[in-house]
Amino acid sequence: MSSNKIIINNALLIYAGIVGFFLIMKIFGLEDVAELRFLNFIFVLYGINRAIKTNIKKNHESLYFNNFSIGIATSAIGVGITILSLIFYVDVIDSGFIKILEKSSFWGQNLSLPLVVFALIIEGIASSVICSFVLMQYYKNYKPSDTMMV
Repeated sequence: MSSNKIIINNALLIYAGIVGFFLIMKIFGLEDVAELRFLNFIFVLYGINRAIKTNIKKNHESLYFNNFSIGIATSAIGVGITILSLIFYVDVIDSGFIKILEKSSFWGQNLSLPLVVFALIIEGIASSVICSFVLMQYYKNYKPSDTMMV
């Protein structure tokens, strides 16, 4: 399986998890509970872990930097697609969502969509690197074996 296919599949999995979780929060009227948005981290961590594990098992790739870069790319693409969906959501569906973000304690007041997008890009890059680095501490000594072939 090519690395690009692994990255795209798992990035879409991250995207689906975050968007699905957001929709569930919206359905239950919990979109204003800012603390629940931290659970997006779980979807990012899961997608990166799955991408690295798939690359090790299917491609028998054990080089640290290759798996680390796959983790970062997977998360960055997943978060990037999610940010594009947020832009679409705020522009087309619910422009009042910026006001909900302003009410949360860690965003502040007088928000604009470009400011939110910038903050999410910085947070997305940071979470990509941190999650990939943390997971690679587990996988750095993990060697694919012939019994693991899928």
